[in-house]
Amino acid sequence: MTGTAHKYIGKSVKRLEDERLLTGTGAYVDDLKLPGMAVMAILRSPHAHARIRGIDLSAARALPGVIDAFSAADIGPELPLIPIRLAPFEGFERFLQPPIAVGKVRYVGEPVAVVIASDRYVAEDALEMIDIDLDPISAVTGIEQAVAGDVLIHEDAGENMGSRYTVGRGDAEAAFADAAYTRRERFVTNRHSAAPMETRGLIAEFDAGIPLLRLHGATKVTYFNRRHLAVAFDLPEAAVELIETDVGGGFGVRGELYPEDYLVPIASRRTGRPVKWIEDRRENLMATNHSRDIVCDLEIAATADGGILAMRATVQGDMGAYIRTNGGVVASRAAQFLPGPYRVPSFSCDVQFLITNKTPVGTLRGPGRFEANFCRERMLDLMADDLGIDPAELRLRNLLEPAELPYRIGELVPGDVNATFDHGNYPSALRRVLAEIGYDDWKDRQGDIIDGRAVGLGIACFIESSAAGPPETARITAAPDGGIEIRTGASSVGQGTETGLAQIGAEYLGIDIDRIGVLHGSSTLLASGGGTFHSRNTVMAGNAVRLAAEALRDRCVELASLRWNTEADELSYRDGAVHRPDEAAAEPLTLAELATFARSRGGKETLSADAAFENEGKLSYS
Repeated sequence: MTGTAHKYIGKSVKRLEDERLLTGTGAYVDDLKLPGMAVMAILRSPHAHARIRGIDLSAARALPGVIDAFSAADIGPELPLIPIRLAPFEGFERFLQPPIAVGKVRYVGEPVAVVIASDRYVAEDALEMIDIDLDPISAVTGIEQAVAGDVLIHEDAGENMGSRYTVGRGDAEAAFADAAYTRRERFVTNRHSAAPMETRGLIAEFDAGIPLLRLHGATKVTYFNRRHLAVAFDLPEAAVELIETDVGGGFGVRGELYPEDYLVPIASRRTGRPVKWIEDRRENLMATNHSRDIVCDLEIAATADGGILAMRATVQGDMGAYIRTNGGVVASRAAQFLPGPYRVPSFSCDVQFLITNKTPVGTLRGPGRFEANFCRERMLDLMADDLGIDPAELRLRNLLEPAELPYRIGELVPGDVNATFDHGNYPSALRRVLAEIGYDDWKDRQGDIIDGRAVGLGIACFIESSAAGPPETARITAAPDGGIEIRTGASSVGQGTETGLAQIGAEYLGIDIDRIGVLHGSSTLLASGGGTFHSRNTVMAGNAVRLAAEALRDRCVELASLRWNTEADELSYRDGAVHRPDEAAAEPLTLAELATFARSRGGKETLSADAAFENEGKLSYS
């Protein structure tokens, strides 16, 4: 690292994003106005399960202001299918979703028809004029019905079981047979979804002649989405541009591929003009990915003094009507994290993914972790009560100790061979929390009434992984005016990515943070990128910025050695400049001066450096 004049990492600084957001100068997707832009509205199924007997668009098309209207029959027989991005378990390929309903509808909110009009009012009026003939079928609304299979949601699949596997470690059967204490409970985590202040939205510009598909409003995993949209629309990958705007919250549900990511470009291609779609709140509640919906039958075996011997579980995930993008993560990670940060010698879990007539499932803030933590921690409270052990003491007896780490948890997700808790002191963390809250003073006051309010105290421990996924990229460029531009393949959904990466860049370049600007997310910035999910930005994008900054410092020394006609190993970089051993021999060469020198050498040469960071599948656990 450079000198000590600038210290930004781990310090509180004013966020770079906030001035434009607080002054109303941010640019969200609905703020964009393009010449000749039309708007799009979607007719969504009012039924959870029904056959489509017919769709008559003639009245809608005749309404003044309507530019086009279409259903699946108007697109052609080869509709793309929304791909799986994470957790592609065997069998999921039978339940992929086309962007618009074909033959029948499978959940309330599934797109059935689309209208493009001069404004949203006309488009919404036209939706009311579409004559759709639906023949309702009995809906599968729970996992018991799905398992029974009396009603098939996808007839070609022949079952409602999307996939199924069993994982474990140790000998759970023997542990339960010999245990002094056992208990079995069923836990349910209710289905819900994120509702960001800003709903989803997209603007597509499709020009088949160039060719070009530009999609504004993308975020999260722009490079993955670009690759699959290029395939869907038979375009070179370089002809697809996903442009990130400011985003009013993501929470895991935003930025995945949805039906609308295909329908908006189709609408633009059909009409030959830019087309905007902005989700209204009602659409958001029924069309954006749902999550959390699992049933967990959990058993625990322990010694008489509360030492955990084993856990057994069946985790059933309600996947909704289709397997979409990353939905398999929810139930699979619930199984993986059920043992938590505790010493659980033996464990086994049957994991099932069920198809029902509900909105498809995706990830939402810590997918599977929340679910596993609720089920396990509730069971530990019940066990503590049964055995007459203080809930905090029970946890302290079972938390993994520092000497046991790194701890190989076993292959609790098929193919996840690097699942190893790294380092930490779990009991110390819990003891500090207990001390900070004054646990000993409060633990026996459950139900006390203070100022008219009942007092309660609960404890939960959990472990979280971060920094998954493909390599992340960065480019740092120094300008002759002294400004520094950082580009990253990571996206921002409001979590302070610009500020965090600027802090790292400023630290490693030894400059003032106010000189740095950060560009992120858009697929036009860099050749590749990993995107934003699984709490990966600081580790993955941050380290890419660190590597790029280190490479830029090396490049600065190279340029200075050419400028001064001296050996590079005689020079040093610190505090935003290259220095000679004898400071009196020459003033340090600043980043601005070196950027000017670089440009003078070749006309188009810039002072820049690229880097990528790969964690080789080794996640961070905390």
